[in-house]
Amino acid sequence: MRLRFLGSTSEAGACPSLYETDRGTVVVQGLQVTDAEALAGLRHVLEGETAVEVPRELLVDIARRVLS
Repeated sequence: MRLRFLGSTSEAGACPSLYETDRGTVVVQGLQVTDAEALAGLRHVLEGETAVEVPRELLVDIARRVLS
């Protein structure tokens, strides 16, 4: 899988960040959600999956750039 960096809200370009793949998917880099109450609210979590927290403004900014 090849990744293309889309953007980040971090000044250092670390996390949270979004990447587009050559498979037509998006990869999210961010801090893993560890709050038990929040994790209990997730549905259908499969083996090997985790939840990552991303600021709404990052998603909106990337969506504007990618979809325009």
